[in-house]
Amino acid sequence: MAMQNTLSSTLPFTFKPSSYSPPFTKFFTCSIPIPKTSTTSFTNLSPTPRHITTTVRATSSSPSFGSRLEETIKKTVSDNPVVVYSKTWCSYSSEVKSLFKKLGAEALVFELDEMGAQGPQLQKVLERLTGQHTVPNVFIGGQHIGGCTDTLKLYRNGELEPLLSKAKAKNT
Repeated sequence: MAMQNTLSSTLPFTFKPSSYSPPFTKFFTCSIPIPKTSTTSFTNLSPTPRHITTTVRATSSSPSFGSRLEETIKKTVSDNPVVVYSKTWCSYSSEVKSLFKKLGAEALVFELDEMGAQGPQLQKVLERLTGQHTVPNVFIGGQHIGGCTDTLKLYRNGELEPLLSKAKAKNT
């Protein structure tokens, strides 16, 4: 209560603490490492929907958090023919997802903007792994392809479909 009075006297507006706390807030902002588990579902673009549930158990203050997330990303990329890290509002991401759908490629898509606090964490780890901060971040056959421009360039040069076939990403 003393903090509220101090804030109210220094801010040009009335401070009213909210009882609402987003589900990931306590998990990622806790300064004391209290392990909690978070479960998130992801879908792919294939005509037959496939849901994958992943669980990450760590706290942001844990030194192993980034390395655990890095291992999760590496495993996901190696276990799936096509992986796209995307954001729902990004036109470049939409273009890549549409291209894979048009080509009949089964892509596992992670919508970073729908993942709460995990989205920015994933994006930071992806940047560390690939050097790419932007979305879409595309992987085919376990290899980093790049973004929209890189993917479209491969398509225009006739190199994308052989990569997809080699990775066994095409629906037959």
